[in-house]
Amino acid sequence: MRTVVLYARSPAWRAVVERADELMASPDFRVLKSEARTLAGFLDLPGAGPAFLKRVEVSSWSRGVYARLRGSRAARSLAGAAMLRAQGFAHPEPLAAMDLYQAGAIRASYLVSRALINADSLSRFMLGPGEIKGRNVHRRKQISDAVAAQIRRLHESGLYTRDLQETNIMVEENESGGFKVYFIDLEDFRRAANVSR
Repeated sequence: MRTVVLYARSPAWRAVVERADELMASPDFRVLKSEARTLAGFLDLPGAGPAFLKRVEVSSWSRGVYARLRGSRAARSLAGAAMLRAQGFAHPEPLAAMDLYQAGAIRASYLVSRALINADSLSRFMLGPGEIKGRNVHRRKQISDAVAAQIRRLHESGLYTRDLQETNIMVEENESGGFKVYFIDLEDFRRAANVSR
């Protein structure tokens, strides 16, 4: 097997993505998602702070060949981040990306990104700790309005995501008392000539 680093913000982040499997197997790795072929979670890195690591395995050699032609998940995540950044949308900042090859096929993709420390998924953020904030209907409407405005702006900018669901939207309070909306799962973003309103 061989690895190909697609992107690294710095030599230090390159070293992190190259050690991703080792780091994800460590007791310090806090698993957020572990299902089928995906493993993702958080790790506090000395001198760098918390990062989000994600590994997606490819189920078969033929799918790995197809991923190589189509673009791996890591490559598509970098492209999605670039699209969002160009249009001014908040998203997790990619720090490093890598593909693992075997016999000419991609067998796994890795993405390391800046952890969104103060943000939470849309539903958990709306409810708040102990679901106490969820009782505030005015607050819930403000959050819904902020999310709707960002989705509208996304579509008006000619971008869309193939996986728009509440778990792929994260929200945090901003300095002015409003809400900052993040789009995550960067690999699913595409450009569209015309997105229906």
